[in-house]
Amino acid sequence: MTDLVTTEIRDRVLTITFNRADKKNALTHAMYAKVVDAMRAAESDSGVRAILFTGAGDSFTAGNDLADFRDTPPLGADAPVTQFLQCLLTARKPLVMAVNGLAVGVGLTMLLHADIVYASESATLSAPFVDLALVPEAASSLLLPARVGHARAAEIFMLGKRVKAQEALAMGLVSAVFPDGELADAAFAAALALSKKAPEALALTKKLMRGDLDVVGARMAEEGKLFGERLKSPELLEAIMAFMQKRPPNFG
Repeated sequence: MTDLVTTEIRDRVLTITFNRADKKNALTHAMYAKVVDAMRAAESDSGVRAILFTGAGDSFTAGNDLADFRDTPPLGADAPVTQFLQCLLTARKPLVMAVNGLAVGVGLTMLLHADIVYASESATLSAPFVDLALVPEAASSLLLPARVGHARAAEIFMLGKRVKAQEALAMGLVSAVFPDGELADAAFAAALALSKKAPEALALTKKLMRGDLDVVGARMAEEGKLFGERLKSPELLEAIMAFMQKRPPNFG
């Protein structure tokens, strides 16, 4: 079976690729676990100076695999998705993300922890948590309003607005937009440039720019508690059934 997450180290850049193109790179517990292993290994590997995320095919990631999460709710600190979010929060090495197409749910919120985000012209970002009877995660309820303003964040979270690449650039959600065929090279070039910088100076600059991680971590934990409660709610069951049946949900 094809690895659903692939990793490659080249020129001191670790590339992590979501490799489930037939499912728009929807993320499962097993995929999160492999990403966590790769990120943890990279943090202690002097041969890795930067980490680059991308997706196979025409999507970055369509977010969490709803059937996988329905069957095994990701509850507690040991859940692979929780550990992944902690890796994003505590990463000392620079994170570059190449958004090649759809970036849904965690596909958007993980970008808020990146240092450089490049998008393809065809990229579309969305975070339809409320549409799925869920709440935001990855401390995005704090980080997204801080990045784009409350009004725009409310459209994204509460209305489920889809944001095209150029609008995402204007909002400051991405650093630059490239033609689809040029994204991979541009993102790797950025990661390679970062890999040649003084690593401790880079890590300290990243830390200073991110601010108080205790505050971010506390919001992440609060979201996680509420997210876990929502996973057991009747609203979520209706939202998933409606999604599977390709019909509008009925919340009463």
